[in-house]
Amino acid sequence: MLEARHTMDAPTTTSADNGTSGGGGGDWFTPRTKPTATPEDESGTPDGRRPAVIRPVGRQTAAPETAADGTAASPTAPTDSASTGVPDQERESPDAIPVPGLMAKQSAPSSPRPATTTGAPAPEPFASTTGPPDEPRVPPQRPEPVSPPGPAASAPAREASPDAVLVRRTMAEVAPVADKVTSYFYALLFVRHPDLRPLFPAAMDTQRDRLLRALLTAAEHIDNTDVLVDYLQNLGRGHRKYGTRAEHYPAVGECLIGALGKYAAGVWDEEMEAAWIRTYTTISQIMIDAAAADELRAPAWWYAEIVTHDLRTPDVAVVTVRPDQPYPFLAGQYTSLETPWWPRIWRHYSFASAPRSDGLLSFHVKAVPAGWVSNALVHRARPGDIVRLGPPAGSMTVDHTTDSGLLCLGGGTGIAPIKALVEDVAEHGERRPVEVFYGARTDHDLYDIDTMLRLQQSHPWLSVRAIIDQLAHQQLPDAVRAYGPWNEYDAYLSGPPGMIRSGVDALRDIGIPSERIRHDSVEELVAAGS
Repeated sequence: MLEARHTMDAPTTTSADNGTSGGGGGDWFTPRTKPTATPEDESGTPDGRRPAVIRPVGRQTAAPETAADGTAASPTAPTDSASTGVPDQERESPDAIPVPGLMAKQSAPSSPRPATTTGAPAPEPFASTTGPPDEPRVPPQRPEPVSPPGPAASAPAREASPDAVLVRRTMAEVAPVADKVTSYFYALLFVRHPDLRPLFPAAMDTQRDRLLRALLTAAEHIDNTDVLVDYLQNLGRGHRKYGTRAEHYPAVGECLIGALGKYAAGVWDEEMEAAWIRTYTTISQIMIDAAAADELRAPAWWYAEIVTHDLRTPDVAVVTVRPDQPYPFLAGQYTSLETPWWPRIWRHYSFASAPRSDGLLSFHVKAVPAGWVSNALVHRARPGDIVRLGPPAGSMTVDHTTDSGLLCLGGGTGIAPIKALVEDVAEHGERRPVEVFYGARTDHDLYDIDTMLRLQQSHPWLSVRAIIDQLAHQQLPDAVRAYGPWNEYDAYLSGPPGMIRSGVDALRDIGIPSERIRHDSVEELVAAGS
C-alpha cells in the first residue's frame, strides 16, 4: 500500500454541490455486454443469464479460477492467503482495510466534533489506541450493519432511496457468504490489476474481513448525506499514506461489483448493477476529492524519531517520538503508526498527551501475543529508530464551547487519551468537573496511576478513581453506577471493545443521552480511517 505505479484512465474529480454526486452517476464504468451463460453460471438472473461484471473500457483479463467450494483461488504467493502468516491480535487499523474507496477511521476534523455511541470509526486500508491494544480493535464482524459516528446517526429513520434499497438487498444476500465474497474480490483485483498488489501487506490475514465491514457501513448510510460525506472524506484523507491514487478506484469498483454479482446472483440484475455503479461512484468520488484537498495542506505521512522508550511493565511501554515536521492534532485523537520492521503494517495508537510546545508525541503500547507492531514497539524499538505516522484521526475530543462536566472511563492503555483530555481541559484554564475512572484487571496494570494522581493534586476540579477488577469484584462500568448523578456530564470511553460496549450500556442506563457519549473504538466501531 505504500507504492503503486499502475495507471489507467481515471475520471475527472469534480464534485457537485453537496459532494455526493460522484461526478455524474455511472460515468466511471461501462457495463460490458452480457456474456453467454455457462453451466456453472446458470443461477444468475431469472432468465438464466449472468449479469455483466463491470470493467473499465479496454481492460480485458481473465477472472481467477474458482475452487470447487466456490472460493476463488488466490493468484498471489502463499503469504497472501488468510490461512498463512502470523495471526495479529493487535488493535487493527481502522483505516486498515486495504481497499481504496471502502474503508476508514476518522481523520482530524476541522473543528472538534465528538462521536456518538452509535458511531463507528471505519476501517482503512493499511498501518490509537482509543483503547488498549490488548484486544483486537474490531471484533469479528456481525451481519448487522453498523453506523459511523456523527450526530446524524441517531436521526429519525427516513424512507430509503431506490438505490439504497437495492444496495441493502445485495448486502443481505451476500452476508452468509461474506468470506467467499471477500476472497473472490481480492482474487479478481490481484489477477486483473497485479500492479496494485504492492499497496497491500504481504500477509492478508488481517485484511480480508475489513471490506465487508466498510461496505455495510457505507451501504447503510448511503442516504444519510451528512454522515456519509464526513465518513468517506476521512477515509479518503487517510488512504493517502498507502499510495492510493484516483486511478486506483475504478479497478477496485470493477472487482467489487464483479464479486457482488457472483455471490448475489439470486437477486442480481441490471437494475441492481446500475445502483451499485452509482453508489460506488459516489463513494469513491468523495474520497478522491477529500484526498486531493488534503494533499494541498498536509503530507501523506510523517517520519518520526523515537527519543525515549520507557518500559513501564514487562509488556507496556510509553514511546515518545519527534516528528520531522509539525504535527497538528487534538487531544483525544489517535494516529496510525508503521515500524521499519513490518512495512505496510499499520496500527492505531492514541496520543497520550495534549499537544506539547516541544512538538513531541507519546503513545502507550501494550505488547500482545502475535502482535507484530506492538511487540516491535515494546520489545525491539529503541531511541534513534525511525517510524512513520499517518494523519491524526478521531473525534473523541473536548467541546470547549460548553461547561459540561467530563466523565471519563479508561481501561488499560485506554487511559492514554483520557490523560490527554485532562491536560486539554487544564490548558484551556477551565474549572469544569472532570471525573476519571481508571480500570485495570490488577493493581499491576495501573501503570500510569502515579501520573493521574499528580494531575489530581494539581487540579482541584479533577477526581481520579482506580477500579481494580480483582479487588472490587466488579467491572469498570458497574463501578460508575455507584457514583453520580451523571446526566449532566459528557462521557468519554476508551479501552477494549468489550469495555466500550458494556460502558455505553451502563451510561445509557443511568441517564446519559447517547449523543453525549463519545468513543472511538469498537466494532460497531468498524470503521475508521485515517
